[in-house]
Amino acid sequence: MNERRNATTVTAGPTAGGGRTDPATEAFLAHRNLLFTVAYEMLGSAADAEDALQETWLRWVKVDLDQVHDRRAYLVRIATRRSLDRLRVIRRLKEDYVGPWLPEPLLTAPDVAEDVELAESVSMALMLVLETLSPTERAVFVLREVFGVSHEEIAAAVGKSSAAVRQIAHRARRHVESRRPREVVSPSQARVVLESFQRALETRDLKGLLDVLAPQVVLVSDGGGVKLAAQQPITGAGKVARMIVSGLGKARVALTSEHTVVNGNPALLLRLDGEIDGVIAVRVEDARITGLYYVRNPQKLTRIASEIPLTLR
Repeated sequence: MNERRNATTVTAGPTAGGGRTDPATEAFLAHRNLLFTVAYEMLGSAADAEDALQETWLRWVKVDLDQVHDRRAYLVRIATRRSLDRLRVIRRLKEDYVGPWLPEPLLTAPDVAEDVELAESVSMALMLVLETLSPTERAVFVLREVFGVSHEEIAAAVGKSSAAVRQIAHRARRHVESRRPREVVSPSQARVVLESFQRALETRDLKGLLDVLAPQVVLVSDGGGVKLAAQQPITGAGKVARMIVSGLGKARVALTSEHTVVNGNPALLLRLDGEIDGVIAVRVEDARITGLYYVRNPQKLTRIASEIPLTLR
């Protein structure tokens, strides 16, 4: 789960003559960003999503395209099955993960942030909620609520009846709705709050942190056993603010932060003595931060140097 893998790259395939890429490769490349987004939302890991795409490609090239009426739907079905298999394995591996587990942050392009529906679906806050679903519930929720796939197509992808999928979708939607953020703030609103947090963070300003943190804010930090991180989520503005200030004070290092866009939402890239230390994503409600998600595990910080294309279509 934590090993870095080579990205699935299909830059060229067998040609159909005259230098044209063959139909199977063309179809895969045309929908590759969509397939990656589906896999990532199901798995929360770019590395595992790439593996799922590799497996999707290997199965896709064996398909008789003359028997496929909707290539996009068929590819999504394969990617879903491969992701579902991998998700069940990941869940077992997470039982041995050191400390809290957070999704792997992705540097995303501005167009992702502008797409409110897409930005919310890949936000750290919602991705953590999806972690509380069973593998099948997560697959059904992602396909139905995020990508608008029909119940019949989902049934074919997860190996259930349409009636069963409808029940699962209803149960998963109710579960997510009770836990997801109450409001979706605009990127500009989130940036304003994040700037206040950044100023307080860099100056070790306890009062400034208390002003921007909601009373019941939750801090989740992921070091993966490699970097120091809280072994349990920290709840409460006072506890979180004091932990941040005291932790930076003890570290006695130069802290700098810069704004970035992670998973379609404003975030901070932190450096200690010039070296990348982690990414902080936030959940903002009522002009205050209700969730802080600090990814320090170095193995999860390899996708913040170049933009990852995501799409719902």
